[in-house]
Amino acid sequence: MKKCLFLLSVCLLTISFYYVKAGAATYENKGRKYYEEAGQIVWEIKTDEKIVALTFDDGPHRKYTSQILDVLDKYNAKATFFIVGQNAEKNPEVIARMYNEGHELANHTFSHPLRTNVSNLLKEINQTNDTIQNITGFKPTLFRPVEGQYSDAMIEAIAKEGYKVVMWSWHLDTLDWKSPGTNRIVDTVLNGVKEGNIVLFHDGGGNRHQTVKAMEKIIPELERQGYRFVTVSELLQVQSNKGNSKNK
Repeated sequence: MKKCLFLLSVCLLTISFYYVKAGAATYENKGRKYYEEAGQIVWEIKTDEKIVALTFDDGPHRKYTSQILDVLDKYNAKATFFIVGQNAEKNPEVIARMYNEGHELANHTFSHPLRTNVSNLLKEINQTNDTIQNITGFKPTLFRPVEGQYSDAMIEAIAKEGYKVVMWSWHLDTLDWKSPGTNRIVDTVLNGVKEGNIVLFHDGGGNRHQTVKAMEKIIPELERQGYRFVTVSELLQVQSNKGNSKNK
């Protein structure tokens, strides 16, 4: 009996150890409410205005980003691009086009590392910002972590450097990187979008043909419903103006 109890205790300790390790690996943090109130991370905003922010990760890609820009230009819609520095170096003309056409340029690291420490992450962010600034003269202040993963230490360090972290409305992750089919991407957005949401697409990192086709359906339909497409910074300005009006 004592032996069984001993073995059970060892098992429980082992499970607890791996649970803690797993918690660390999943970047447990202070929670969404804390970060939103601190103004360090944004997922979406509360507003009655029919506005939505379209965001794209992992580009630019010479072919697919250019096609997405064509669709956006057709409908005079603005978007925010979370840029990978290495891809920016390879496609400076696409970055210049984004900027010249009024889209927002934001930071998504330099090499898209799945795991890294805070020090290396800051180097990656600064390297990407330098690349974008050398091409356009503009220095981004918005950052999106790879796969949306973050820790308290990461957010604290990024905030000290003057960056704001931008996530997305969780129900509007289109999973377009998995190539789920154009209709699935379209349905995810049209069935879930609400005022003040941030939608997640990808313009780089693989074949984004489905994303391009989905954009050709999503934008005109949301436009028909009365939605206006804004950059993330414009979205945040609406939130800021609403907060200021409450304080008066």
